[in-house]
Amino acid sequence: MYAVEVEKLTKVYGSGETAVTAIADATLQVKPGELVAILGPSGSGKTTLLTSIGLINEPTRGKVIIDGVTVADQGWLPGIDLKRLRREKLGFIFQAHNLIPFLSALENVMVALEINGLSGSEAKSRASELLAALNLGHRLQSYPSSLSGGEAQRVAIARALANRPRVILADEPTAALDTDNGTNVMGLLKKLAVENHSAILVVTHDQRMVQGFDRIFQVNDGRIIGATR
Repeated sequence: MYAVEVEKLTKVYGSGETAVTAIADATLQVKPGELVAILGPSGSGKTTLLTSIGLINEPTRGKVIIDGVTVADQGWLPGIDLKRLRREKLGFIFQAHNLIPFLSALENVMVALEINGLSGSEAKSRASELLAALNLGHRLQSYPSSLSGGEAQRVAIARALANRPRVILADEPTAALDTDNGTNVMGLLKKLAVENHSAILVVTHDQRMVQGFDRIFQVNDGRIIGATR
């Protein structure tokens, strides 16, 4: 079973003469354990594709299937609890780490667990374990303002992994990092894809980071124009 399936996904903003097609007839499949790039210039439709897969941006046409569950078919399907699916099946990593500034690294990860129903002591144990695995065991009580860019992004990755999602969606996760930190983050994502058997989709226009992906989907003018391994 694929972790992500997209069939002829199209997103149109506006109508009539002012209609703009942000993504057109996009089709892709991603298996658990794969690290996949969606590569293209700014304005090419990459983020629209990612947010449609992330159950944030309703497609105009086409299908979206997450972990075997069809969530969109010519729009969201009735009766589908999108919030629950996002919480249980998906993890998100963004260019900006979006950590809560008045919470420690540990607390930032615990929040994601507690929202999903894990108790305080269990959440603390799980969050501590994740941060230690990401070489942040010495930074548990540190606040975002005292973390380096690479450390803050690793805390954001730990938060995204907290609920063991089947799919992780990353939007320009290395754009604010230097080459060394960016390379380390991408290597970490590859390692996590394999170890956690998660499908990881990374939107990027950063050509520095294309090494190590299992597949690369090229997007231009709203269309997937090719895929390479």
